Amino acid sequence: MKILFISDVSIHQVIGGAERVLYEQAVGLRRLGHEVHVMTRRLDTHEALADDICGVREWRYDVKAQNPLSFLLTTLFNGARLFRDLEKRVGFDAVNAHQPFSAWAALRGGLGKRPFVYTCHSLSFEEYLSRRRALGRRQRILDTINVHLRKKIEKTVLKKAAGIIVLSSFTKEKLRAVYGIDEGKVAIVPGGVDLGRFHPAAPEDRTEIRRRLGLPTDRLVLLTVRNLVPRMGLENLITAMGDVVRSVPAAILVIGGTGPLREGLVRLRDDLGLTPHIRFAGFIPEEDLPDYYRAADLFVLPTVELEGFGLVTLEALASGTPVLGTPVGGTREILQGNAPGRLFRDTTPSAMAELIIQEAVLLVKEPGRREELSRVCRAFTERNYGWERNVAATERLLAELRVGLTGKRDKAV
Repeated sequence: MKILFISDVSIHQVIGGAERVLYEQAVGLRRLGHEVHVMTRRLDTHEALADDICGVREWRYDVKAQNPLSFLLTTLFNGARLFRDLEKRVGFDAVNAHQPFSAWAALRGGLGKRPFVYTCHSLSFEEYLSRRRALGRRQRILDTINVHLRKKIEKTVLKKAAGIIVLSSFTKEKLRAVYGIDEGKVAIVPGGVDLGRFHPAAPEDRTEIRRRLGLPTDRLVLLTVRNLVPRMGLENLITAMGDVVRSVPAAILVIGGTGPLREGLVRLRDDLGLTPHIRFAGFIPEEDLPDYYRAADLFVLPTVELEGFGLVTLEALASGTPVLGTPVGGTREILQGNAPGRLFRDTTPSAMAELIIQEAVLLVKEPGRREELSRVCRAFTERNYGWERNVAATERLLAELRVGLTGKRDKAV
């Protein structure tokens, strides 16, 4: 098939979950022999309007982001023009749109004349409000207008799509509750993990990895990798560490990531007297990320809202590191049941401290427990979450749509 992905993010540089899903699907389908293209807007990091990435051709349109109006207008007109040009030049067999703005532009360019699939990672207006809170720039009138437009654009795209893909039941329920989307139109295709890139390390190798990363070799290492924004709940985790270190003095928390809350989080750490027990690692490069997972004894996910799936949870588990997470969004779906991780009872610091202490004490008292958990974590991801499963399911849905077999999809693929 000739497949077009339409997106507001780029596979040129993977910096978050949306880029990761798009990259793995586009490159994965290319490896299966399909001709794959990506249409997106041009970002500041792009040097050209087109690029070849692992056999996938990415096409970009210019936007003017000086203000919301110029952004919307240039998205609409330039995106529509690019879609029309690509349709004439390539002639696609299947289209999968991943975010609303570029998809909205493509609708104006003629996308609505053909069946297409829409992949919903999260609701656009909720992401917008979360970012606004992170920046501390809430303006009631501007936010009201922006939320209204985002809802209108997203609803238009969702209603026009012949089928919708989500990564979790959590997002599927959001679509029903907010936009009234019939659940029979929605297929659940869980995210995945690169099992070759993320894998456990032997105990002796873990010691060497810690030395290389500058981490202590004689302490119990907790790790979280998050953007430093309000929805991630990092202030709750830092507060919880006060109780943790009183019970497990050897514990140290490593926080990977950057964001607008960094200064405030560092100040909170220092005010609580936890400087020796919490380290801010800053942005962790992609090439170092697997080693950070392997070096840790526990991975902690303290999210308080909008966790549509949680690819970092799978990356940690595939690396053999148990995960403790809040019962928010897709995290609940990954960790409940027979998964090798555990859920906090809620998102409060006391709930986090209680479970972290339980697991940390067991790891300290039982030397072989870390390696046994590592094997269980790895086996769980191998059984359930290789990217190959996600790509195969996406391929099947696109092929199904191509021949018109779009019956009800009320079960996970």
